[in-house]
Amino acid sequence: MQHWIIAPIILPALMGPFITLAMRHDVTLQRVASLASAVLLVGLTGALLVSAAGGNVESYELGSWPAPFGIVLVLDRLSALMVTLTAVLGLVVLAYAVATNWDQRGRNFHALYQFQLMGLFGAMLTGDIFNLFVFFEILLIASYGLMTHGGGRMRLRGGVQYVIYNLAGSTLFLFALGTLYAVFGTLNMADLAERAAELPAGDGALLRVTAVLLLLVFVLKGALLPMHFWLPNTYALAPAPVAALFAVMTKVGAYSVIRVFTLIFPVTLAPMGGLVADVVVPAALVTLAIGMIGVLGGGTLARTVSFAAIGSMGTLFLAIGTFSELATGAALYYLIHSTLATAALFLVVDQVRARRGNSALVPQAPLVRSGLVAAFFFAAAIAMAGMPPLSGFLGKLMVLQAVRQADWWVWGWAFILVTSLIAVVGFARAGSVLFWRPHDNNTPAPSDEFQIAPGTLSGWGMAALGGLLALIVALTVAAGPVTGYTNATAAQLYAPQGYIYAVLGTPEERAARLAAEEARADDLHGADHGAPAHSDAPATSEGH
Repeated sequence: MQHWIIAPIILPALMGPFITLAMRHDVTLQRVASLASAVLLVGLTGALLVSAAGGNVESYELGSWPAPFGIVLVLDRLSALMVTLTAVLGLVVLAYAVATNWDQRGRNFHALYQFQLMGLFGAMLTGDIFNLFVFFEILLIASYGLMTHGGGRMRLRGGVQYVIYNLAGSTLFLFALGTLYAVFGTLNMADLAERAAELPAGDGALLRVTAVLLLLVFVLKGALLPMHFWLPNTYALAPAPVAALFAVMTKVGAYSVIRVFTLIFPVTLAPMGGLVADVVVPAALVTLAIGMIGVLGGGTLARTVSFAAIGSMGTLFLAIGTFSELATGAALYYLIHSTLATAALFLVVDQVRARRGNSALVPQAPLVRSGLVAAFFFAAAIAMAGMPPLSGFLGKLMVLQAVRQADWWVWGWAFILVTSLIAVVGFARAGSVLFWRPHDNNTPAPSDEFQIAPGTLSGWGMAALGGLLALIVALTVAAGPVTGYTNATAAQLYAPQGYIYAVLGTPEERAARLAAEEARADDLHGADHGAPAHSDAPATSEGH
């Protein structure tokens, strides 16, 4: 599977320009090409997941330049899990956007969507931290266009705010990379892991500064407090299918924390100690509280779901910040669940907006054909709040069990249980206002100018939303095999030697490669002088 590792990046990278240049005037061709690409990506990433499930770590050297000098892509259990989740979500959301005609409310939707997927896949597969920055920028540039898709003053305003925050994060990322390269002289993750372990004790302060800079960048992407301010308006104002895809973008920040702080800056590294955990855990607790309190006062269903997404990131980072195998395995299961539940809720938001013109949590005229939408909202809200019997309950139960080993477990349990209750109250209030509360003759109806967008009530769109909820049910039913995979992934992360050897080679392989290069250099040196480098022929006096 080695040469297939690059395929999830190459396919959307080629499809995006092809759609723009050859199909920009044909809507049907754009849709067919984009959907075909998404289906192929699900197949490719599924094959990579099967390949990685055995525990082998594979690397792909671009241009056959060996690491650490060349660019490498690395496939292990974690990267395979993330790209498969992204591909599945990307296909379902794209199908919904096509079925509800969201792709035709602005220009270049399908090309931007392909570039967005390219950036996401690249960030999850790269083995070089500078190229992590490069792929961050690719997915962010595409997300800027998707964020403002369909136009509108408020959407543009939210997009500008989103751009400003992420440009600040990108600048901070460059500072972190400059410091990292100044300290280690390399940006290959496997090489950094080896050099960090050998860093002199006197340089420990530089190591900690670099780690904190990178942590700030990643928690900005992951919307961890106090770096979460960009998310509520961005997600609430974005087109609903775009917000659903954005559900996986915050997980890129969580993925980066897991990757970097188990490989390069593990807690076992003497200068690091508990530095990262001491920062992440308190921030995660406050993020969880702020997010779920925001569910009570969101004002609109879109903002309510946005704050729920922030709260879910608090739960996720709480597990990640424990930095143990058990907690990381629980975090990965919860990561899958929260991605699917958040995306499903944003698609429900779109259906509510289509039927009443807005998602404000105030009494209005009854929704048109709202029965199935209400059922979908009920299921997605149960999943997001962490109520049984869906995967949110199982995920939170795993997190509770994992943090039980930490000294601060009482605080963790209290915050998770209390905020889960708050989320239940907040979603119950939203559901009662939208679907259940009796409406009298004085409740305002949608304005005369409001018209349901063609295709929004499409049965295919509802089928795509139902498919997303079916994935949550499948995650619940298959909790045993999934947690087996996530626990094996955590075990692989906390034994990083396999990753390092897959990228750089074992010590024996490196010694053999070095000997071969020295022999080749000697041969070239001898050829340059017109004679073998080492000659046993006796000297003579001829020519004197």
